[in-house]
Amino acid sequence: MKTYSKTYRIIHWSIAIAMLLLLITIFLRSTWLNKYNVAEILESFLNKEETVITHEQAIKLAKSIRKPMWNWHIYLGYLLTGLFAIRFALPVFGEMKFQNPLDKNTTPKDKFKAWTYIIFYICITASLVTGLLIVFGPKSIHHLMEEIHVLSIYYFIAYLVLHYAGVLLAEFKDEKGIISRIISGGKK
Repeated sequence: MKTYSKTYRIIHWSIAIAMLLLLITIFLRSTWLNKYNVAEILESFLNKEETVITHEQAIKLAKSIRKPMWNWHIYLGYLLTGLFAIRFALPVFGEMKFQNPLDKNTTPKDKFKAWTYIIFYICITASLVTGLLIVFGPKSIHHLMEEIHVLSIYYFIAYLVLHYAGVLLAEFKDEKGIISRIISGGKK
């Protein structure tokens, strides 16, 4: 029965919470706090108050209203970058080792899990790098980095579905107690 160290669990849950909060900011930005929706609400309200603003002014105001929420997306991106830097450094110290999918003694199931994590780590690295380049990179690549960064939502949702399905399948099949062990660590 696999156990999880305190370091493993802290990093795992910190990454999970940061990613969930990032997902919430993305969801809000693309739904209720969409700049066009907010601008429409502003225009409608101000028209009733007999105050006239242009659509462009309403969009600008809408962007400023949702800016603090979007700042959280950026801060969470910095946090996630730091957490993944720690995550990638931990195997050097004997923690959170990566499984080798090319090892001949690895079962097909474990190879699938290992490749899934490798693909996820490549995608998350691309998301973090493009996010940092959007903020700190040259303006000439801003639009391209933003387009690539926006695509992150697709692998992220696919990974979440795979991860939750895999955990539930493991919990109810051959790794009973995996959920409680990732919370409590499990007994050695």
